[in-house]
Amino acid sequence: MGEIVLVRHGETEWSASRRHTSYTDLELTDDGEREARGLAALLAGRRFALVLASRRRRALRTAELAGLAVAAVDEDLAEWNYGRYEGVTTADIHTERPGWNIWTDGCPAGESPAEVGARLDRVLARASAALADGDVALVGHAHSLRVLGARWIGLPPSGGGLLRLDTATVSALGHEHGRPVILRWNQPPPPPPGTAPGPTPPR
Repeated sequence: MGEIVLVRHGETEWSASRRHTSYTDLELTDDGEREARGLAALLAGRRFALVLASRRRRALRTAELAGLAVAAVDEDLAEWNYGRYEGVTTADIHTERPGWNIWTDGCPAGESPAEVGARLDRVLARASAALADGDVALVGHAHSLRVLGARWIGLPPSGGGLLRLDTATVSALGHEHGRPVILRWNQPPPPPPGTAPGPTPPR
């Protein structure tokens, strides 16, 4: 039985400035492209039976730079639709809604946690059907992949709030004694030769 490998895209201008980004189709920054190339080392040696990606350029470019051949774009891998909060930071949202929490409240004119969970369940079903043939890679976005990780281990969509996920990271879902488990989470690419890894800012 294979593993489901989750790949979050590299840095964009908005991810670097903590702005919510769902349907806005941004390119990777120069640092984001460097990060994405570094992911190839984490994925080397794997044979993927299926590679699915969000249609956003930041996800497709990350897959390309990481050496992944995308078999299909899956609309269900899109980022959480932030509605009126697109392009807005959590800090700014809290100035008008101090108690707002995306994991329980969702987004006005966007998606609720239940709606995001339902489509990520569909992604998991599609990925699980291919595991008998090998590993499956899913290339996507922070909040949606966090929900996917939570759903894999039987948590509600809000459980994704417990699973921090940085840009250009690899995570793996699998089984232990027949039970779905998280095997690895939020693994960054190795630093370039001659450099030391720096601290990662919280999301």
